[in-house]
Order: sequence, then structure tokens, then C-alpha cells
Amino acid sequence: MLAAMITAPGATELEVRDDVEAIGFGPGTVRVAIRATSLCHSDLSGMNGTIPAPMPLVLGHEGAGEVLEVGEGVTHVRPGDRVIVNWRPSCGECAWCVRGQGQLCQSGNAAMMTPAFRSGGQDFFRFMGAGTFAQEVVLNAGFASPVPDGVSYDAAALIGCGVTTGVGAVFNTAGVRPGETVAVIGCGGVGISAILGAKAAGASHVVAVDPVATRREWALSFGATAAVAPEELADAVAGATGGLGFDHVIEAVGRPATFRSAYDATRRGGNVVLVGVGGAKDEFPISMWELSAGEKRVLPSFYGGDTVTRTYARIAELVRTGRLDLERLITHRLPLTGINEALGLMRSGEALRIALTV
Repeated sequence: MLAAMITAPGATELEVRDDVEAIGFGPGTVRVAIRATSLCHSDLSGMNGTIPAPMPLVLGHEGAGEVLEVGEGVTHVRPGDRVIVNWRPSCGECAWCVRGQGQLCQSGNAAMMTPAFRSGGQDFFRFMGAGTFAQEVVLNAGFASPVPDGVSYDAAALIGCGVTTGVGAVFNTAGVRPGETVAVIGCGGVGISAILGAKAAGASHVVAVDPVATRREWALSFGATAAVAPEELADAVAGATGGLGFDHVIEAVGRPATFRSAYDATRRGGNVVLVGVGGAKDEFPISMWELSAGEKRVLPSFYGGDTVTRTYARIAELVRTGRLDLERLITHRLPLTGINEALGLMRSGEALRIALTV
């Protein structure tokens, strides 16, 4: 079968091979034919080493597919079922799960360190335990979450990462309420998803901030009430909030400078929500006085800030009832063999979400 992979960190392109075999099927696993997958900035982070991953590696983690076969002991899905690839499954038993924080469960980590593909006599790992840039993948059972009726494969794939991350940050982490003000810094796939979430939550003002004009136009089409370049953010604070600052600012970039901007644009007592994934050495300078006097809550949000399947279900219902049109997020469609063209489109900012045909 086809799969897209790298053999060492720092690669700028992926190699597409046609001699790849999915391996590891057995008790507690699910064999899935990938029907839809998309490219996410986290895949770029896996390539450049920002997100550590064992090598060599099949990339991809935002996907959905059809169950082909289930191993012994798997009861929650059957052959023919449609599933989202959930790269952060919860065991239901650990300290985080029993506290209702299943997104912090560590039970799936072992899957990241277990080879799942073979090509040219060499074993390959799955990025984030998923490896969706392949026509077929063997997953640990918890990585396969059933897709509700009325949700397409394309929409399900997007729910599998970026949409859950952005919408979940609004619903679960920030807790945006009707009439509140929201700013979103960084309007890629996750940022646009946060804008969709803020609109669905009833925010009165949703201001999008991005240096790329095309992304600002996208933000407006997806429900932002204003879209500004970073240098215009101070004027947006004045215009939308009377200078007080936003109730919630979602940072979807993962850089110290943009997080500083998010903090400064938040009102006293408001929420600064960190969604973007930065590097291990990226630090955010802030004084203890600022923290104390402003009483702004700094809230990191990991994969939607709640047990992932709960957020999946919430978003799926919004899709089924027509309140979220996720397929509009897809701006480009390419075959898996065009993965490097897709990488170029993502790096340039020309693409919002790219669907890859596998």
C-alpha cells in the first residue's frame, strides 16, 4: 500500500512509498482503512522535531476510516464501522481520567513507541500513535472512536484534531458565554475552528488576528466580526471592548511574541487560552506583578481541554444539526502522492485545510 514517511528528523519533504505493509494486528487492536485524512501543522512539528517522535515514521494524525478487522477483546467497534482516529485515547481508570481530564491520559503513549509499518525490510512508527498518511493502519483499540451518523468522513477527519482543539478550547477551557468578547490570534485550521466555536457559543465580538490577508478573509467568512493584522490589534481592543480588553483571547500560534500579544489584549480578570504548541525552549517572560495585579487566567488547552470523546460528541452534534459546516474548512484536495505540494501550500499560508486522498 501507499504511505508517506520520513526516516530522520529535520526532513523538509516526505517520501511516498508503495511497498508499505501495516503490521502489529492482534488482540486489542483494530485494522482501519483510512478514508479521509488531512494535513495539520503538528505534522510539520513532527518533521522538524518540535514534537518529539521516534524515527523512522509514518506521519499523519488527523483522519477517519472504516474498520476492516478487530482483534480479540475489542467490543466497542465492529468491521464496517466508521471511526475517527483519536490520538489521545483515555483509559478511564488513571488519575487524570477519574478526575474527568481524559485528554491528559498517558495510556496511549506506548502506541507511539510501537512499530506499525514495514517497508524495505525496515520498521516504521506511527506519528502520535496514528500514522494516517497511509491507506491502512493498525491502531490500538482506544485510538478508534465511532463516528456518529450524519457526519461525513471528511468532517470526522477534521474533528480528529484541529476542530476539536479549537472548538474545545472555546467551549471547555475558556467557557465562552453568550455576549462575551473573543479574539483569536492565528487563523490557520485551529484558529478558524476557535472562531467557529466562539460564534456557536454566542460571542458578541469575535476578532481574528493574522498577518496573512487570505487568512483574515477566511476568518470573516467563518463568522469573525472583524479581522486585523497583528499591528492593528491595539485598535481592535479599543474598538471592540472600549479599551478594556477581550474576555477571552485564544492564542493558536505557539510563539512567545504572539502569546505576549494575547496576554496584553485580555482584560483584567479575563482568560488567556494557549492552544498553539511551542518548542521546549520557548519561554514567556512575565512579571509576578503583572500576574497578581491583572488576575488574568492563563489557561493552556490540550486537545480541546476535556476528555476527547466528549468533545467529539459535542462537535458531531453541532455538525449534524447544521451549526458547524466543517467541510467548508477544506480549501484544497490532493492525492497522497501530492503530499509535498500540500506541505508547500500549508507553509505558505495558501491553504486552510488540505484533504488527502489515500
